[in-house]
Formats: sequence, structure tokens, C-alpha cells
Amino acid sequence: MSKAAFAVYVFDAYGTLFDVHSATARERGRLGERADRLSELWRLKQLEYSWVRSLAGRHRDFWRLTEDALDFAAARLGGIDPATRTALLDAYRTLDAYADAAPALARLKAAGAATAILSNGSPAMLEAAVSSSRLGDLLDAALSIEQAGVFKTDPRAYALVGARFGVGPREVSFQSSNRWDIAGAAAFGFRPVWINRAGQPDEYADLPPARVVASLADVD
Repeated sequence: MSKAAFAVYVFDAYGTLFDVHSATARERGRLGERADRLSELWRLKQLEYSWVRSLAGRHRDFWRLTEDALDFAAARLGGIDPATRTALLDAYRTLDAYADAAPALARLKAAGAATAILSNGSPAMLEAAVSSSRLGDLLDAALSIEQAGVFKTDPRAYALVGARFGVGPREVSFQSSNRWDIAGAAAFGFRPVWINRAGQPDEYADLPPARVVASLADVD
């Protein structure tokens, strides 16, 4: 890659740079055959709670939503003991970064681009994840929607990028593994790149990605 095509490359955090299922994977010994289902339901409810809160105008810190979602998922699957709950939440603070995250960020930085996270995560959550994954030197900013007080896909969340970097939407390439996030970024005017790691079918036909790739290694 020579000179970067965009001034700023922005990445979603959870599911894009950080593996949201790595928390339950670490505790598979405690959870047994429930681990995968718990992880899926935990993530589903975490997102659902963020959308409901935004639509209702009743914002709640993303960490608290993460706790609420875990409690629901655990209760739905028969419950977990307090020690397991604590272990899962501790693991979520320091999720594993995907193997392609650091090389992609380093390549973009070397090409002269600014790099950033834009996440629903609270500032404390992002600080812990970035620190534990050692991605801090490869990022110019880790932007939390807490500054806007509303979750993605509200345009006010995406507007934080322009406020931080002084650029227009067309100067921003936005990467996310979440198709709903790509739809929001497309509506805002970013160049949206869908990191379709799992080979999911497309949706939101009226808000398409500019590119669909299987890995951060393919971001340009």
C-alpha cells in the first residue's frame, strides 16, 4: 500500500478489532456446552439494549448494558454462579484482538492515514481493551459514543469522527463487521467497508457497503 486513499480510517471495536466471543471461550471449562449459545445471546441482547435505549431516549452506559445482557443470557440458559459471572465480565474488559487487527492498523499508519476506533463502548471499556491488546500506538483516537450520549446508528455518534479529525464524511473509510453499523455509516456518508468474517448474507439493500472483505488484511 502506497499513500492511503482516505485521510481517516475508522474501525468499530467489538466484533471488528476485538473478538466478542473470546470472553466465553476463555471460560469454556466453566460453561461447558452452553458457552457458544451464551456468547451469542449475550451479544444479541447487548446490541438490542443499546438500540432500545437510543430509541427511547434513555441512555445507559454500555458497560451496564453488557452486564444486563449477560445476566439475561445466563438466566435464559439456566444461570451461572457469581464467580463465573465475575470471570466473564473480567474477560470482556480484555477481549482478544483479532490477529489481523494490528497489521492492518500498522499498514494504514505507514501509508499516512489517521486511524481511530468509534465504538458504543464506554471510555473505560475501550481503554482496557486497547491497552490489553497493545493497539494504542497504532491508533490516533479511541472515540466512545458517550461523548454524544447516544448509540450507533444515530448520526450524532458518527459525527464524532469529523469533530475529532476535522474532516468531512467522504474523507472517512469506516470498517465494521456489523452489517447494521455499515448501514448507519453509509447513511451518514462514510465509505463503509463490511468486514464479513462469517460470510453472512447481505441485508439493508438501500444502504450498501462500498466494499465487502473477509479480513482486515483486505482494507485499503
